[in-house]
Amino acid sequence: MANPLFNALGGGNNNGFSQMLNQFNQFKNSFKGDPKQTVMQMVNSGYISQAQLNQVQQAAGEFKRMLDSMKQ
Repeated sequence: MANPLFNALGGGNNNGFSQMLNQFNQFKNSFKGDPKQTVMQMVNSGYISQAQLNQVQQAAGEFKRMLDSMKQ
């Protein structure tokens, strides 16, 4: 079974990771407003569920731990 994160990062090709970072930086630079408020509006409006938010927060925490471990 293919690993979606591995594939998103280019399947071992460093170019995929660079592309992902560039896309994130473009998003970050174009985002306006308070991120927490925006996410809470998405939950309150039903655009995303609390369960989906919890799942994304958990995945983000795991990704952060992985990145932190690579710094050492």
